[in-house]
Amino acid sequence: MDMERRNRPALELYVPEPEARPGDEVDFSHIQVPPAGSVPRPDIAVSTESIRDLPYTLIRVLDEEGRATGPWDPRLDADTLRRMLRDMMMVRVFDDRMYRAQRQGKTSFYMKATGEEAIAVAGTHALDREDMCFPTYRQQGILVARDYPLVTMMCQIYSNRGDPLKGRQLPIMYSSREHGFFTISGNLATQFPQAVGWAMGSAISGDSRIASGYIGDGSTAEGDFHAACTFAGVYRAPVILNIVNNQWAISTFSGIAGGQLTTFAARALGYGIPGLRVDGNDALAVYAATRWAADRARSDLGPTLIEFFTYRVEGHSTSDDPTAYRPKGAGEKWPLGDPVARLRQHLTGLGEWDQDRDRQLLEQLDAEVRAAQKKAEKLGTLQSDPYAEIPTMFEDVYAELPWHLREQQAQALAEWEAKRK
Repeated sequence: MDMERRNRPALELYVPEPEARPGDEVDFSHIQVPPAGSVPRPDIAVSTESIRDLPYTLIRVLDEEGRATGPWDPRLDADTLRRMLRDMMMVRVFDDRMYRAQRQGKTSFYMKATGEEAIAVAGTHALDREDMCFPTYRQQGILVARDYPLVTMMCQIYSNRGDPLKGRQLPIMYSSREHGFFTISGNLATQFPQAVGWAMGSAISGDSRIASGYIGDGSTAEGDFHAACTFAGVYRAPVILNIVNNQWAISTFSGIAGGQLTTFAARALGYGIPGLRVDGNDALAVYAATRWAADRARSDLGPTLIEFFTYRVEGHSTSDDPTAYRPKGAGEKWPLGDPVARLRQHLTGLGEWDQDRDRQLLEQLDAEVRAAQKKAEKLGTLQSDPYAEIPTMFEDVYAELPWHLREQQAQALAEWEAKRK
C-alpha cells in the first residue's frame, strides 16, 4: 500500500443491530403507529405512482377501544366477524395442543403462529375459497378457515399412517390442492415465484382464480423475491405478494434483510407494483387490504405487495429459544397488541360478543382439538409407531423402480415387519 492510500481514513462495514438484546429492557419506542383510520383508501384502479406514500405508513382500522374507523373499514357483518374470531381462536388452541404434543415426544417439530393469526385467517376470508395460497409455515389459519380436517392436520404432524403426505414432509408442512393450499417449502422464498407462476398460468388459461403468496421478512433478501416481483410486475400477474414482517427470521432480526433501510412494502415501488403496509394484528385491516389487492388482481390490474407488520411472539419453532437473542417477554409488549383480543374487543363493542360466549367457544374448540388428537394418535405418533409405513418411501418416485431400489425396498419391508411384531 502506497503512502497516499495509507493516509486515507480506514473503511468500516456497518452491521445492523437490534434495538435490544437479552437482559435489556424491551424498547419499541422507534415504532411509529399512526391513528386508526388515518390512511386514505384509493380506488383499485389507481396508478402505482400516485400512491407512493402508502408503503411508508400503516393501514389500521381498529382503534385502541376496538372501534372500526376510517375508509379501510370493510364493514363486515357480525357472522363473518364471529367466524374469523372462531378461526383465530382455533389456531391458538390447536397450536397449544400440538406444542405440548411435541414436548411430550409425540412429534419431532412444531411451529406456532401466536400473534400472527389474523394474517392467515382474515386474509383467507377476504379471498375466494378456490384461490390458491402459497403459504409459509405460520399460515395454518388458511386451512382452519377453509375447514381442513383437524385430524388430517395432526396426522401430517405425527407423520403417521393417516398422513396424506406419507411422511415425506417435515411436520407442519401441509399440502392440500382441494383446499387451495400449495405445499409448504422450508426454503420460504420459493413460494413467491411459484405463486407468480401459478397466477400467470391462471391468466393464460383464462381461469378466474388468483394466487396469494407468503414469505417472511428474511426471505425478501433472497433472489427469488426479486425474480417474483419482476415477473409479477412485467406481466401483471393476478397475484398478491404478502410479506409477513414479524421482526425475526429464526434468530436474525429484520435489519439484516434491510428492515432498517426502509419498509419492506417500499420495495414494491422499484418494480412498479402498489405496496401496502398493514397492521398485521388488526384483523379488519388485514381483511380490507387483502380484499383491495384481490379486487385489483381479478380486474386484470396486476399484483399488489403487502407488508403485514406484526411480531413473532413465540420462538421460531420448538427447536428455538428466543430469550437467547432478544429480551424476554418482548412479544407481550408489542405496541400493536394481540390480534385475537382486539377482534374480541371489537365484537364486544358491537354487542355481538361477551365473556360467556367466549368461554363457551373456548371450551368447544378445546373439546374439538382433544377429540381430533385422540383420533390422530390412534394412527400412530413418533413414540407409539416411529416406523410407520417405512416401505412407502420408495413409492411415487420412479415410474418403474430400478433393481437396486427394489432390493432396498424388500430389505426395508422385512425389517419393518420385524419391528412391528
